[in-house]
Amino acid sequence: MVQLTAHRYIITDERILGGEPIIRGTRTPVRAIVELWRQGIPPESIPVRLPHLTLAQVFDALSYYSDHQDEINAYIERNRIPDNLIDPLVRDS
Repeated sequence: MVQLTAHRYIITDERILGGEPIIRGTRTPVRAIVELWRQGIPPESIPVRLPHLTLAQVFDALSYYSDHQDEINAYIERNRIPDNLIDPLVRDS
């Protein structure tokens, strides 16, 4: 079931990523945008990496994150790859 949020571009849908907040019309989770932003990528550059998104969607995702940090941080942690599972050639590059 699709549920709207107070944010124009953010929805939850139990059929997509188990109800994790996503950008409406995509399967892109809010956490993906937050993780890029946390890596130092400016919001204006995120649509270059994720060209199916608009700048408005990116800013709305970051706004959603600002309002729901604990929730999104939990999704980030839940989906983090443990260091011991990352190939050393990739991890140490």
